[in-house]
Amino acid sequence: MSSSSDEQILAQEESVICRRAGMRGEVEAAFDVSGNETEGTLVLTNSRLLYVAGGEKEEDLPTGVMSKKATYFTDVEDLRDIPYNSANLTIPLSSITKAVGHRAPAMSPKLELTWTQSGMNRTTEFVQQLTGGSRKRNLNDWASVIEKLRTGKETVAPSTPAPDEKTLDGQVMLALGDMQEKGLLTLESELETRYNIDLEPEDVQAACDRLIEQGKVKNTSGKDEPPFYQKVSPLGADSLDR
Repeated sequence: MSSSSDEQILAQEESVICRRAGMRGEVEAAFDVSGNETEGTLVLTNSRLLYVAGGEKEEDLPTGVMSKKATYFTDVEDLRDIPYNSANLTIPLSSITKAVGHRAPAMSPKLELTWTQSGMNRTTEFVQQLTGGSRKRNLNDWASVIEKLRTGKETVAPSTPAPDEKTLDGQVMLALGDMQEKGLLTLESELETRYNIDLEPEDVQAACDRLIEQGKVKNTSGKDEPPFYQKVSPLGADSLDR
């Protein structure tokens, strides 16, 4: 899966169930080699939709009211580092002919896509598993943004140069590249593991504050709450921030 230098991650949903379709369009469950339904991460960029199957993380995450399950997903922070999996999907936005969001009581949010591949219609459903909490947007909300992107009605802010990765500011930006909210301790742990360095929470907070001043990062927490940070979405008012 290659990426151009001007391709930007706009949204990311972890622990998504993928139900694929045959060339005639009938929706089927997507299975991996072990016979299990595939689960992974769905990534929207300004040029394509990516489904990254599998992953190495396993956590007890909320899947509804009073419900938790072990989930597998991959944090996609850099499009150049997507691990290969035969169940991965790459869908250019230009090939999508229909994007429909589904949401109803007692029903998981779902995104249904139809696109053309090799002259044939394909249909796939992506079902959101992580729900509840204070989420503002769900997977069904992606449909309208995808329609606007593919028809040229959506404006995406041009990418700006990121700080050098040799600096803490640049390392924080890369860690927030998956568009997810992350607290100070999570960022500190990720950075220490990735770069084999020792950090203090105040070091990370200072870097985040500098990035906020530059308009690259925002603090998503309320007043008197522990800070959580997220990369500013290039989508502006149509942001798909969770």
